[in-house]
Amino acid sequence: MFMNEHFIVFPEGDIQEIPGRLPLNGLVDINGRILTPPLPTNRMIAFRISKITVQENKGSNETFHFLELLSAEELLPFTGT
Repeated sequence: MFMNEHFIVFPEGDIQEIPGRLPLNGLVDINGRILTPPLPTNRMIAFRISKITVQENKGSNETFHFLELLSAEELLPFTGT
């Protein structure tokens, strides 16, 4: 049996498992769910996927999505205002 596992890696190094693969440079919330613009506000916790690595093991692949925290100013263009 072959397993594909997917994780998000927060800037401080914490790792959380997620259900599937995410796109590079995509916006996600703190749970790893995709955020689609326009965002309701720029005052929210949001991350950009800055890097994706895959570790190939015998019987499994582990995909790591590295997150970058975005500031309120960086989120402003995604609010549609």
